[in-house]
Formats: sequence, structure tokens, C-alpha cells
Amino acid sequence: MKHCICTLALLAAATGAAAQANYPTKPIRMIVPFPPGGPNDILGRVVASTLSGQLGQQVVVDNRGGAGGIIGAEIAARSAADGYTLLLSGTASMAINPGLHKKLPYDPLKDFAPVSMLGTAPSLLTVHPSLAVRSVKDLIALAQAKPGKLNFVSAGHGTPPHLAGELFKNMTGINMVHVPYKGGGPALADLLAGQVDLYFAGISSVLPFVKENRLRGIAVTSAKRTAVLPDTPTVAESGLPGFEIGNWYAVAVPAATAPAIIKRLNAEILVALTAPELKKRFFELAADPFGSTPEQLAAYNRSEITKWARAIKAAGITPE
Repeated sequence: MKHCICTLALLAAATGAAAQANYPTKPIRMIVPFPPGGPNDILGRVVASTLSGQLGQQVVVDNRGGAGGIIGAEIAARSAADGYTLLLSGTASMAINPGLHKKLPYDPLKDFAPVSMLGTAPSLLTVHPSLAVRSVKDLIALAQAKPGKLNFVSAGHGTPPHLAGELFKNMTGINMVHVPYKGGGPALADLLAGQVDLYFAGISSVLPFVKENRLRGIAVTSAKRTAVLPDTPTVAESGLPGFEIGNWYAVAVPAATAPAIIKRLNAEILVALTAPELKKRFFELAADPFGSTPEQLAAYNRSEITKWARAIKAAGITPE
């Protein structure tokens, strides 16, 4: 019986090793924990398309939006650790949510294995043209004249646009109302319709409308100006020194995924990030593409959790 069990175990190990060596043999799902239309979705589709060509298998984007990235991240964490489910991880799902929620249905560090960074991108303080502001100083003055009358939207409670708005309020002393949506797409739709006033939006999602003068971008949230909008000042240089908030994007897989598969995915992502078409699309999205080792991503994720916990406390946001 022992011989039989050992034989079966060896066969299973050999079969598993062969499956990893041939990986991938079927389509791969990339869970984007936000609805279609926002920067996470747009960037995720660019990466998925590039990886599809390299791997010889379709990498299919699966939008699972809601709860500031929690729903999609939980689905990914509970998926089979076989390399066929990837998570487009990032600022909200992996770094902000731990500081916002006392009980998350997943642990960003324990339930996931990091694969690689994809890049970073600033946001753009965007207003509807009907709002009589053309600068950060104009916005502050209007908000001071109309306390509690202006509103700012976000892709959900605790997302980077929400925290950017709260930090802006905290640093200026103004009073604005936060209106959370279930994703960047719906928030942008209402901003375009003039039903809401302003949005710390991902540049990629609002840039076409800014160019068409359907929206007005007044400042970027990065420490330095972005090449996509070189004439648009930063919030910091517009009168709020020290204001800096950005978004980062990465790929993670369920924690028990085989190291050989993680190594293969990491190598493919690093190649993908050098592809001319991907670099061109990232530039259009105002994103700076760069990869990392899994270990570097793990260390960065830990530092981001600490950073955002401090920001949440400073903004006076109470964990749910």
C-alpha cells in the first residue's frame, strides 16, 4: 500500500511539474476589481492584450467592481492557485483598504503572491466647465465662499480619489461633500453631465474630455508635472506644498501559486513592459511603466500599507 501511495504521489508531482512546464494551456483570467471605463480597466486591458500575444493564450479581463476593490480582490484570493487567475492589484485593493476596514475578507500580504509592478500614474484634479474655477486657488476661494455646497466624486469609499479629496480638504480647511460611486466610470459619467463638481480622476479616463473642453483639468497630483499635460501645474506648486497622491498598478496571484508559474509570469510581464505599443499606450494613460521582482513588489506593498494608514488617520477617515 505504501508503495502504491508513493507511486501515486510521484505521478501527481510529475503531472503537476509537466503542467507548470507547459503553462499556460488555456485562457487566463485577469480580475480587474473595478468597473469598465476607469483607469484600472483601461490599463488592465492594455497589459492583458500584450500578454495574450506573448503567451499564446488569451488573457481575458474580468471586471469585478464594487466596495473599493474589495469584491474583486476577494474573488481573486479565493480562486484556484493554478496561474489561471491574475489580479490587477494596486493602491486601493492592496494598500488603502487595510487601513480603512477593520475586517477585510482577504489579507493583501498573506492571501496573495506578488508577481510584478506594472507602473504608476498621477491623478488630475478635474472640474466640470460650468464650475467657475481655472486653478486650485480659484477652487479654494469658491469652496470657502460656499462651504458644504461643492461636491467631489470618487470611485468608492477609500479609493485614491476619495483620499485625495479628503487630503485636499484637510490641507485647505475647506468643506466639500464626498459622493462615492461604484467605480470610476459612473463617477465620470455624472461629472460629464454636470451633476457633480469635481473629481481627482485618473488622467487616462478624463484626458480625451479635457482635450475636447468637456472637462477642465486644473492640477495634477504628482510631485512633478506629467509629460502628457506639461502645461498643467501640480497641486503642490499651486499653493499646497507637500500634496502628492498617485496610483500604482501591479499583478498578483493567489498565495499558493507555484513559484515556477510566478517566475514565468514575472518574466513575461517584464518583457511586455518593454513593448513599444504598450509603452505608447501607457504614455497616453499618463502612466510610467516599470516592472519589479516579486520580492520588490512585496516590500513596496508593505511600505504602501503603512503610508496609506497614516494618510487615512491624518484625513480623519474612520475605518469601517
